[in-house]
Amino acid sequence: MKNRPLICPLAVATALALAGCGLLPGDADRSRTVDVWLMRDSVSEDFLQRFTQAYESEHPGVELEFTIQEWTGIGKKVTEAIKGPGGPDVIEVGNTQVAQYADTDKLYDLTLESVRDLGSEDWLPGLAEPGRIGGSQYGIPWYAANRVVIYHKDLFKAAGLSKPPTTRAQWLDDTEKLNRHGSQGIYLAGQDWYTLAGFIWDEGGELADDKGGDWTGALASPAALRGMAFYKELHSLGSGPKDADEQTPPQAEVFAKGDVAQIIATPSAVAAITKANPALKDKLGFFPIPGKTAGQPCAVFTGGSDLIVPENAPERTAAIDVVKALAGEKWQTELARAMNYVPNKTTLASVVEGQEATAVMAVGAARGRATPNSPQWADVEAANPIKPYMTAVLQGEDPKKAAEAASAQITEALAE
Repeated sequence: MKNRPLICPLAVATALALAGCGLLPGDADRSRTVDVWLMRDSVSEDFLQRFTQAYESEHPGVELEFTIQEWTGIGKKVTEAIKGPGGPDVIEVGNTQVAQYADTDKLYDLTLESVRDLGSEDWLPGLAEPGRIGGSQYGIPWYAANRVVIYHKDLFKAAGLSKPPTTRAQWLDDTEKLNRHGSQGIYLAGQDWYTLAGFIWDEGGELADDKGGDWTGALASPAALRGMAFYKELHSLGSGPKDADEQTPPQAEVFAKGDVAQIIATPSAVAAITKANPALKDKLGFFPIPGKTAGQPCAVFTGGSDLIVPENAPERTAAIDVVKALAGEKWQTELARAMNYVPNKTTLASVVEGQEATAVMAVGAARGRATPNSPQWADVEAANPIKPYMTAVLQGEDPKKAAEAASAQITEALAE
């Protein structure tokens, strides 16, 4: 698709003393086109049109061309584009993908802009940290989403529970009360490793440790084992499979049957739940995944997107200005409200206060994390030894031995 927003080109590095939004001498009559790659369904057509119109009126002289990309096969496509003679100027990438692209040495270092113009000290950690490689910021946080607990209000009421739990201990007690009379306290699939990651991080553990650039699997640490132990206890309070993930079968469809009190999912699951069972539309509630103490929710995996600028961007100076606009407060507010996303800063959480599910996500996002920041982490996920490790523990195998075996596989994958 093609839109026509306009941007104020910043001065090139050799002329930074020129007025920030002024054109370079001799450039007044030159039109610029900034090519922006966005991913399918990341934004609505309405958002793009509004952004385009506002940007055009504020920044004459530049056109924006938006190209919508598919997630399938995007890794190879982006890598080829940033290594080529002159690809897109701005690219939306998954937050956990930044490391593999930065490993090509073909991304522009946006550290200065992050500190000087974008208030990086307030960014969500789950977006900012994976965008930071070797002390340099290559990925600019754009939007986030994370898991919360979706619960069935009627089942909570029937169990005598008037409000959601705020601590892990209370959550277990409440879930045990809910796991009676033909209802499941929680449906938790045995291989939901993103949820496990949050429990491991909450205990102070890691999936893998970075030792001066050498990555090693860390599932066998005492902290990580405590996270798995809690997962096993929670899993026992429902009838989730031990040898399948949350997509087999889709947990939203299981919840929609009406006899499950809770699932752990992003609020986007509500659409599938209510499609399968419209009667649940007004019976759903949300709360942050509880942490060990009240007032501090559990750490969660943060999904979402960052914006990158390739070194070979034909209109790099103008591209940086577009990134600033998309990641700035005005359009972060617009994006969060339009798409039910968590904005990129903790200080912007208030802009979604009227959206119950998104506001709950924002509470958890303040303690968000991302997967290990290694260019090879995608190789770990491709084989994913974490899933069979979880199944082994749930089926009664020795947790430490199973964790050591999975950790060895992680280490091997990260060393390639």
